[in-house]
Amino acid sequence: MGKFAASWSLTRQSWRVLISDKQLMILPILSTITCLSVMISFALPFALTIDWQKLIESNAGRNKHFEVHLAPIHYVVMFAYYFASFFTITFFNSALVGAAMRKFDGKSASLSDALKIASSRLPQILAWTALASTVGVILQAVQDKLGFIGRFIIGLIGMVWTIATFFVVPVLVVEGVGPAEAVKRSVAILRKTWGESLIVNLGVGAATGIIAVSSLVILIAGGILTAALDSAVPIIIAAAVWFVVLGLIILVSTTLKGIVLAATYRYASTGMAPEGFDSATLAQSFRVKQK
Repeated sequence: MGKFAASWSLTRQSWRVLISDKQLMILPILSTITCLSVMISFALPFALTIDWQKLIESNAGRNKHFEVHLAPIHYVVMFAYYFASFFTITFFNSALVGAAMRKFDGKSASLSDALKIASSRLPQILAWTALASTVGVILQAVQDKLGFIGRFIIGLIGMVWTIATFFVVPVLVVEGVGPAEAVKRSVAILRKTWGESLIVNLGVGAATGIIAVSSLVILIAGGILTAALDSAVPIIIAAAVWFVVLGLIILVSTTLKGIVLAATYRYASTGMAPEGFDSATLAQSFRVKQK
């Protein structure tokens, strides 16, 4: 409960940082649009390599021996997709973290400033993307050839990798090191803070998740009005409004998590609370391990 309270407090402090510069929300929007474009551009060529007729017959029980096997070319395409999408996510996350760092230093953090910061780390981002994409494809390739237990083990390995690389983006942005060193630094920060910085950042997502769940009251109200008026119009309007509200919540949540990630990295690496954040709250959120 103490960690959740700290997470909620950090969410509110991050919100104040976001309100002071709403341009930060443009970065997740650009990231989403670009990722969707990448997905569409890869999905069509990939779909053309599958025998859909045989797949349909297999699902209908007329061709029980048909299975979809991934050929080497599929893994090449998968790597290219991983690389393109992961690069997009990392680039815009780097821009968001870089902009947050400028805000912490009391400097301007315009959209152009954020993109310039990410562009200045382009070699490091490309190198990290290559490493992360390679790991992702290898894990996927191994997982495809294993049974349930094997897939479960690979899933755990993937989870450990995700945790170990939690602070990679702020390390790349601030320290400008290579991917291997960035992973080492990320693990070192997690160890230094006993891993509680990870719990706090996950708590921020949980806090905004509660708000997202609370937004379901819009659908409930629409359903009640539909039943009372015997008309589908209220539920249709409610669904449209809820969809927009949920999209805004996800957008704000993504931006807030980027800001909190930058703030916890700054505190974990320097022991100093960034501008806009309360040092007492950060101190309660996680304790830096004493040497």
